[in-house]
Amino acid sequence: MSQTTKGTREQQPGLRTGCLSFFEVLGQSIANIAPTATPAITIPVVFASAGNATWVAYLFAMLAIILLGIQINVFSKRSATPGALYTYISQGLGNGGGFVSGSGLVMAYLITGSAVLCGFANYANNLLGYAGLKVSPALLILIGTIVAWVLTYKGVELSAKVMLVSEALSVSLIAILGIIVLVNHRFNVGTAQLTMQGSSFNSIRMGLVFAFFSFVGFESATAMGREAKNPLRNIPKAVMGSGIVVGIFFVVMSLIMVMGFAGAKTSLGESTAPLTYLAQQSHIGIFGFFIDIGATISFWSCGVASITAAARVMMSMSDQGYLPKSVSKCHQTNKTPYIATAACAVVVGGVPVILEILKNSNMDVYNYTGTLAVYGFLLSYLLISIAAPVYLFKLKELKWNNLLTAVVAIILICIPLVGSVYPLPGYPMVVLPFVFVGWLILSLAWCMIVKNRNPLQARADAALQEESNG
Repeated sequence: MSQTTKGTREQQPGLRTGCLSFFEVLGQSIANIAPTATPAITIPVVFASAGNATWVAYLFAMLAIILLGIQINVFSKRSATPGALYTYISQGLGNGGGFVSGSGLVMAYLITGSAVLCGFANYANNLLGYAGLKVSPALLILIGTIVAWVLTYKGVELSAKVMLVSEALSVSLIAILGIIVLVNHRFNVGTAQLTMQGSSFNSIRMGLVFAFFSFVGFESATAMGREAKNPLRNIPKAVMGSGIVVGIFFVVMSLIMVMGFAGAKTSLGESTAPLTYLAQQSHIGIFGFFIDIGATISFWSCGVASITAAARVMMSMSDQGYLPKSVSKCHQTNKTPYIATAACAVVVGGVPVILEILKNSNMDVYNYTGTLAVYGFLLSYLLISIAAPVYLFKLKELKWNNLLTAVVAIILICIPLVGSVYPLPGYPMVVLPFVFVGWLILSLAWCMIVKNRNPLQARADAALQEESNG
């Protein structure tokens, strides 16, 4: 039950060791971000708040992610673990803080999977619409969940390759469309955007709330600590690389999309199919069909990445005695956590199907689950930014620049954290923060029950904390 120390790998029996290349680890983080969803859905929402400063909101969000990546890499450069932020925060703030973040992170990954499978169902129906067909979103979600579970059960190498190829295809299609739009507009993004005409500090702040949401999941490469080749080098590179590469893509696409909608009858903030509109305006309407294919695959890939990451965090929580031992079991041949993966798939697919059976629309379920998932990510991001300087202080390696980057990261993370709950949204969205707080209370109660039932668990936690203190 010992955690890793500098330059070593956590001993996690069962997972395949050193089987993922840097690009496959990078694909895990990028797939969890689901970059296709941002130009397809999120950039219009950010524009509705930030207007011509949409690109600035994404620039600030990318800066926050880079600073957050620096905090994460304080740990990922020193230890490799499937526990991801759960283990890192435990090293910095103790097992209590680690357990809270771990329960929030598992929920975030699982509910993100639910949200993106709703997106998968939406775009799959768009494709079926070309043939005059329409299928129940609940049925499509079930099909997508089953295929995702089979892939994660079969092996991490296969799922990593599928995610990498599918995301590369999807982003490439959107990038080609963006280049065509740029050429048609003679690379003139307009002075209104460059001068942020009509935008204010408050509108940029509100836009930043939604822009930040585009990046959540970028840290999921840290869950590949056992399976990555040279993890102490490749995982930190993947964490930073995913944030920077995807961030640049978001900034550029926001500039292009705002430019492309200049003079349009329908505002970008009101468009339900912005990429299809841009393809039609560029006289390449068929491109909209291919982008729908890419978006469908991208949303589904994010579901695969979410199940993959959640299962590995659950494994680490099981190894430390907080979940049943069976959760950490791995398949003898596939070397995958088949019990944890199956449990994750049931939750990921079951939540949206139940909500839709209760007469909620598919896109309403997407909004509910996506919003709820963000709370789990923001909590973990806040705690890791606090844990990093504390951990460096314990190691007697804390410098002023470490403290400065952590403080700035905390400030930037607090913007979307506060903005997501204040002012309180209307019903039913107002219920979601309380659902998340209720989940944390139940998690803490479970943590106390485990320790009270097993005095050895409290001693093990104390030993782990003493070891992480050096």
